[in-house]
Amino acid sequence: MSSRELAKSLIDRIPDGKMYYVLSFLQGAAIPDETPNAETMKAVEELDSGGGFTFDGSTSDLLSEILAEDD
Repeated sequence: MSSRELAKSLIDRIPDGKMYYVLSFLQGAAIPDETPNAETMKAVEELDSGGGFTFDGSTSDLLSEILAEDD
């Protein structure tokens, strides 16, 4: 019996009162571990050291500024 088959058979034996805990664990385990790439890590380090910028304005204004930078 594979681990997956064993897990499925055990789920059927879990009392309803404990199912909440099992579901919480399974949801967390189902999220893949993602390691940030080098560019993201560099950006996080920049922010941690006080770098970066903030934007005060509407979302529409921010998007307009971002799109204008691409031109």
